[in-house]
Amino acid sequence: MDLKEIVKILKCDFEGSSFDVTKMNTLRDATKSEISFVANSKYIKEIQSSNAGAIIVDKSTKEFVPNATVALVVENPYLEMATLSKYFAPPIEDETLPQPKIGKGSVVSPKAEIAKGAIIGENCTIMAHVYIGANTQVGDNTIIYPSVTIYRDCKVGNDCIIHANSTIGSDGFGFATNKMGEHKKIYQNGNVVIEDDVEIGSSTTIDRAVFGTTLIKRGVRIDNLVQVGHNCVIGEYSVLVAQSGISGSTTMGRNVVMGGQSATSGHLSIAPFTTMAARSGVTKSITKSGLTFAGFPLMEHRLWLKLQGKIARLMKH
Repeated sequence: MDLKEIVKILKCDFEGSSFDVTKMNTLRDATKSEISFVANSKYIKEIQSSNAGAIIVDKSTKEFVPNATVALVVENPYLEMATLSKYFAPPIEDETLPQPKIGKGSVVSPKAEIAKGAIIGENCTIMAHVYIGANTQVGDNTIIYPSVTIYRDCKVGNDCIIHANSTIGSDGFGFATNKMGEHKKIYQNGNVVIEDDVEIGSSTTIDRAVFGTTLIKRGVRIDNLVQVGHNCVIGEYSVLVAQSGISGSTTMGRNVVMGGQSATSGHLSIAPFTTMAARSGVTKSITKSGLTFAGFPLMEHRLWLKLQGKIARLMKH
């Protein structure tokens, strides 16, 4: 879109030259042809180092926008980002794309649907009622069980197994709220990438990113009924047990273990080789590797066991 069109949509003014905006992106990843936004003053440092061609800001953050970047000043940048996200959303189905490609030795059920632009590798098994969206790629030797849905633009690696009824690439839970309490959808224009040798249990959901990628790294094991939020990164060989939930933009190191019904808040960082016992509630980042935690609020597992023992003794008196 021409920047002038964006200005009309946002009903704001701008100084500088117009240019063709190719997509929306984060402050950190945006390039000269892309537009970003700032919804919180804690990202001021990222404004100053951003390469974005234009940034949606409010009056309080305008002064931090670099001279080479166009500042689009609005009252509520987060809400206007939601407004603009719709205009950069790709079509759900794209008839202009080429016919799907199926690799040698792959078996695709006649009851499965493979959208245009999709590429299936060699020796895959795609079972009944599977839907694989436009521009999605599936690697070699991957098994996809019945009724799995993979939305457009996602990537699944080699030697993966995805069990029945799971959904890959559905929209992340994103919306902006105005002063009246009305919600406006933030279109999730990123994707999901699943690396090699990943197994995903049944009825699990992995949400696509707002911008960029939700990433499941090599060797991860995900149980049934797990929720992975948008823009998460799950480290190599991590294990997510049934009914665990990972809120958006959480980054896990390798070999993290989350017990059943455990959960994280969003925008956290979890150190490698961390273990969370069942029903743990993680509200802060974990920076030291190799520890085991339990409870809510979260504490080291040994301390949690001592606390339970003391509570039990109190109950006897």
